[in-house]
Amino acid sequence: MTKPTFAELGLTGRLQPALRAARYTVPTPIQQSSIPILLDGADLLGIAQTGTGKTAAFTLPLLQNLSEDGIRPSPASTRALILAPTRELALQIAGSIRTYGYHMKLRHTVVMGGVSQRAQVATLRRGVDILIATPGRLLDLVSQRRLRLDECEYLVIDEADRMLDMGFIRDVRKIVEMLPEDRQTMLFSATMPDEVAKLAAEILYEPARVEIAAKSVAVEKIDQRVHHVAKPTKKDFLIKLFEDEDLSKVIVFTRTKRGADQVVKRLGKAGIKAEAIHGNKSQNNRQRALKNFQNSRARVLVATDIASRGIDIDQVTHVINYELPNEAEAYVHRIGRTARAGARGIAITLCDAGEWSQLRSIERLIKRPLTVIGEVPNGLLGMNSNTKERGHRNAGAKPRRIRRTRNQQRRAA
Repeated sequence: MTKPTFAELGLTGRLQPALRAARYTVPTPIQQSSIPILLDGADLLGIAQTGTGKTAAFTLPLLQNLSEDGIRPSPASTRALILAPTRELALQIAGSIRTYGYHMKLRHTVVMGGVSQRAQVATLRRGVDILIATPGRLLDLVSQRRLRLDECEYLVIDEADRMLDMGFIRDVRKIVEMLPEDRQTMLFSATMPDEVAKLAAEILYEPARVEIAAKSVAVEKIDQRVHHVAKPTKKDFLIKLFEDEDLSKVIVFTRTKRGADQVVKRLGKAGIKAEAIHGNKSQNNRQRALKNFQNSRARVLVATDIASRGIDIDQVTHVINYELPNEAEAYVHRIGRTARAGARGIAITLCDAGEWSQLRSIERLIKRPLTVIGEVPNGLLGMNSNTKERGHRNAGAKPRRIRRTRNQQRRAA
């Protein structure tokens, strides 16, 4: 079956040159499903992991709809609002809008914390067609009367489950209350916890639902491997991995900010240039780290899950899970940072005895076992579903399950 072109989905001529310049030729499944719905003006609930092309799925129809009616924004107002949980994701979305809307006379800007608001306020003074914002800074500017939301015609909430994890759902509800009821609303989320489902029911009107399965994103082009490594030896094992020169552009994931800094320090002592990105870093430091990694001045980027949202860098050769995430869905987000733009990639997981339950949850989610590399220590036999001792658990006590509140998770990252 021949896949439709972007033109056949209904996108007009002014978007086509920008799409060709960006080498966008064939729409992804979420773009095929979402673009006609959004061009028609309906609300949309999109469930999709990173790497599925969802940013283009909502920005392309948004740009077309805004450009066709010829309305200009009023001072200190916006016609479209895109909410993102992190600064990096907000900047990534802005970059996509800049690329796709290159031939359109539409103004857009980003408002986010971590930097001075002076330039943001100056841009908003004239009014913008599209505003990409993190919730906290947006509410600050509204409370200062630097911004009005009463003329907003379009609302996009991206990464709604991450909004929940970071404690932003209440802020999102406050923002929605400030918007006109007559608007088009799009909500995207990788997962659908109860609180996000409740939010969707509150703010979407008879929405179309588009869902891209997590497993189809995770397994197609990524070689997924696991090494069983004792926790005290993980840093040395990580250094050993980097003796392979094929690990040329690598993202390493840790669970905590402190852990990320420790890994960067250990890599540096081994002569491996690495940068860290997490919530304790200033926005300028975070942007410098991303730029150094993107330009290959740093071989390794060490990130926490929350800070990693919005990292969209091509040619990442490997993703290393130095520590397994507490949620299996986060694993899919992590490994999706490689195998982008049609390339293939490798995901390496370092699993210690206390992380067995997380590993099994991941394998259940993606419906396949990770490939075990090397020998499995006696104490770990049976902990991975593709070992010969599958289901055998008598080699040591079952690891204690660690439960943490969302606030604890937020502070840790």
